[in-house]
Amino acid sequence: MTTVVLVFHIILAIAMVGIILLQKNEGGGLGMGSGTMGGLMSTRGTANLLTRTTAILAGLFFLTTLLLAILFKGAHKAQSILDHPDATKPAIVVPVEPATPPVATENKTQPEPEKNVPGAETNKAKK
Repeated sequence: MTTVVLVFHIILAIAMVGIILLQKNEGGGLGMGSGTMGGLMSTRGTANLLTRTTAILAGLFFLTTLLLAILFKGAHKAQSILDHPDATKPAIVVPVEPATPPVATENKTQPEPEKNVPGAETNKAKK
């Protein structure tokens, strides 16, 4: 509904600008309303037609302005961002490891494996 009214409002504004520019003013203006229009209307009749058309377009423009103001009145209420966080953006979660004291480990020395020494096998075999 609002889109249709808004488009009609824009068309009215463009038409009103065009009609106003067509009107002959005392300083000359664009000069488009002067002379005869092929015997269709006199200069005075053209001025009356443009004046009436401008008045009708202006009235419709004001009506659509009021209608748009009424339609958009409650659409944008001020809200606090603290009351309604944006649900579309995920919250940043930082993993926190629990603080645990370091575990003391005993230094148990393991016997080193015997190195491959020539003649060591023979010593084992003799034992």
